[in-house]
Amino acid sequence: MTLAPALARPLRIGPLRIDAPVVLAPMAGITNTAFRRLCREYGAGLYVSEMITSRALVERNDITMRLIRHHESETPRSIQLYGVDPATIAEAVRIIVAEDRADHVDLNFGCPVPKVTRKGGGAALPWKTSLFADIVGRAVKAAGDVPLTVKMRKGIDRDHLTFLDAGRAAEDAGAAAVALHARTAGQYYSGTADWSAIGELKQAVTSIPVLGNGDIWSADDAVRMMAETGCDGVVVGRGCLGRPWLFGELAGAFGAAHTEPVDATLGFVSAAFRRHAELLVEFFEDEDRGCKDIRKHVAWYFKGYPVGGDLRAALARASTLQEIDDLLATLGDAPYPGAPAEGQRGRAGTPKRTALPEGWLDSREVASETSDMMRGAEIENSGG
Repeated sequence: MTLAPALARPLRIGPLRIDAPVVLAPMAGITNTAFRRLCREYGAGLYVSEMITSRALVERNDITMRLIRHHESETPRSIQLYGVDPATIAEAVRIIVAEDRADHVDLNFGCPVPKVTRKGGGAALPWKTSLFADIVGRAVKAAGDVPLTVKMRKGIDRDHLTFLDAGRAAEDAGAAAVALHARTAGQYYSGTADWSAIGELKQAVTSIPVLGNGDIWSADDAVRMMAETGCDGVVVGRGCLGRPWLFGELAGAFGAAHTEPVDATLGFVSAAFRRHAELLVEFFEDEDRGCKDIRKHVAWYFKGYPVGGDLRAALARASTLQEIDDLLATLGDAPYPGAPAEGQRGRAGTPKRTALPEGWLDSREVASETSDMMRGAEIENSGG
């Protein structure tokens, strides 16, 4: 499937022109420099860092400072920030801009993780309308000429939706774009994303781009989302796990580049896996650590392929690139398996009641006694 010419257009986020209207979604422990570089080697788009905690950045936590580094080949550079305190987030943005660490900053209001939402952070925060507007407004001011965007969910649950109010507030505050993961926090990653909500947001937010996120497992899904919702671009998360070449397929579908269809034979996938491991070793500057980090990707890369459990387990124990090379050499080749290698990837989880501070849903404003408690949502380490 390909887009109609009227829809196949670059994405503009402030002064940035993104040839393919595609954004790599921030994923904790996944979208580090190594994975971003790998995705970029296959295609075009905007590749966002894993979530960075604002407080940790302001305090110059060693892990955080490593995570915000970009390889010289990465352009434009994109960092996603998380936080609940307007002053801390604004200071984190000022640091990024003053030290020329990014060309784009995104704010995370979509995290459904209980340790975050129970303190009022992530997907819980847009319920508090004034706080949300204050955070976005201060961050936009601190960013200056660097475009700042917002990523969010539909709301806390189906009875407490926030996406339309939050989208309009972000637009009014000067955000350069808004992205909607079309699930509620309560859905986590389960069920089916409600693409109709993306269309609703596009109708409500008219002066800046609206991006859609949720259930994009293939280039055809991305094309269909844009055609059905009228959104200006797509945000791809779990669909690229073990399939970084999806960005090449997306670039081709959106007319951003002439790309040949990928023939993802087992040999092709093995080479991609090996390249990913190599880039991780370079990122960590430690072969053992890089080889350990690639282990979580084994099942995603070889989903549906004739790779036995013993060999998968051996790849998940390898501690050197040579060991990985030796194991991959035993695979040989096999054709693309089709449907068994496609579809959902990563953990979906199950719907659950969102963990929230006591009395959180009683008002759309933050009670003074909850302000100090909320700062506990500023978890110490980034990438959560």
